[in-house]
Amino acid sequence: MPLIPAHGFRVDAHHHDDETHDDHGGLHRDLLATGAVDRRALLRAAATLGVGFGALQLFGCGSDSVTGVADGTTPNTNTGTCTRIPEETAGPYPGDGSNGANVLNQTGVVRGDIRSSFAGLSGTAVGIPLTVNLTIVSASTCAVLADHAVYLWHCDRAGLYSLYSSGVTNQNYLRGVQATDSAGKLSFTTIFPGCYAGRWPHMHFEVFRTLSAATNVANKIATSQIALPKASCDLIYETSGYASSKTNLGGVSLATDNVFSDGSALELATITGDVNSGLVASLTVAVSV
Repeated sequence: MPLIPAHGFRVDAHHHDDETHDDHGGLHRDLLATGAVDRRALLRAAATLGVGFGALQLFGCGSDSVTGVADGTTPNTNTGTCTRIPEETAGPYPGDGSNGANVLNQTGVVRGDIRSSFAGLSGTAVGIPLTVNLTIVSASTCAVLADHAVYLWHCDRAGLYSLYSSGVTNQNYLRGVQATDSAGKLSFTTIFPGCYAGRWPHMHFEVFRTLSAATNVANKIATSQIALPKASCDLIYETSGYASSKTNLGGVSLATDNVFSDGSALELATITGDVNSGLVASLTVAVSV
């Protein structure tokens, strides 16, 4: 039987955060204007060696010449293999044309600051500021991938998804596309997402080979999610506006979440900073190219 989640969109009972597919347009105008290792095996090996989740995250790209994976520093581009980030569901609120709404065809979607709505819509998501730094690398060589694109989206501090959830269907904030630089890096300015019932705090993203390819979801080469560390969630959810998130977080863990329960080491961001100076979430993402 289909379920109707709190956000108001239908989800199949067998897949809590389910989806798939496509569209055309405004990103083209923006452009003119401007070896995978199975993660369960990895976790089993870590348990045998006595290596914790944090160490697994640090060595997500596995080569003697590759360092700094977790904190977003640039891996060595010459040698080694990296563990491909797990493929995850895009969920029922992708906004990429695969389930109704599509921002990939909207003028203005290529932007670093995703806190406000765009393309004729107005409104700004409020919450604790968060910078998201991603480094995109090849899973087969660990070479950094320049000129690739990432579409990032997530819920607001109330746990609502723009374009889908009741009360914010007339907003498209917390969605945007960025291209990697010559070091494979890109950055988004956003807010710390809330925690809604049944899911660990997270962000969604899709990776494309080029900015122009990011105009159509059919061109994506990876879909995954970013898990946020519990310590940071505990800190943020004590602040104003996140009260429901604090309650919801108490009912879920990485071990029980139905996306991250099979292992979150390669998806768990490193967060630095504080509420006053600003938080920075960093993750290196290895994809098959």
